[in-house]
Amino acid sequence: MYAIVEIAGQQFKVKKDQTVFVHRLQGEEGSKVNFDKVLLLDDGKVTIGAPAIKGAAVTAKILRHLKGDKVIVFKKKRRKGYRVKNGHRQYLSEIQIESIVATGAKATKEAPAKKAAPKKEVKAKAPVEKAAPKKTAKKASKKGDDLKKIEGIGPKIAEHFNNAGIFTFEELANSEVSRLQEILTAAGPRYKMHNPGSWPKQARMAADGNWDELKVWQDAHDKGIE
Repeated sequence: MYAIVEIAGQQFKVKKDQTVFVHRLQGEEGSKVNFDKVLLLDDGKVTIGAPAIKGAAVTAKILRHLKGDKVIVFKKKRRKGYRVKNGHRQYLSEIQIESIVATGAKATKEAPAKKAAPKKEVKAKAPVEKAAPKKTAKKASKKGDDLKKIEGIGPKIAEHFNNAGIFTFEELANSEVSRLQEILTAAGPRYKMHNPGSWPKQARMAADGNWDELKVWQDAHDKGIE
């Protein structure tokens, strides 16, 4: 006989005398707990709940409270010099299944939630000056977008593009590769060697706000070269 039961937000397939590690429970070590959210029961005949089986329950004993194995969480932002390393140990409870009841169990009543105290109304003082209306859409500043976010474009190349009238991702996305190459050639041999073939494509993703897609693309292409 086995059952599929929900315990602390997780679903487990359990049998009698089985030990299970679950999220930390409120009871003390040695105390018994009942779980009435039985989703499936097999006692020779399979019964499926909708979503839970009425009258079915699983009784268990809390053996001990403990912490799980350490999990390392490492975050890094490419080309930003950002690295953060953290460790985490989940609070767990080890329980032993003592019995599985198919019928006759009483549903566990959850404690009613406390009503929040009514908030005091605070009268706002009349403003001396009228606040400026909020902007509904984000507009590019006079300096335009940060073209350095495009893989392969540095501060000097961005400056040359600004001098040529290209200030935003949208303008860069709509520029022909041949025109970009002309700007680089006019800037001198130091910039002529750069390949702007993918810059309009990257700028299109940036202009549309697809930053995750842009990051994946840049990670897969060194120096923005396809």
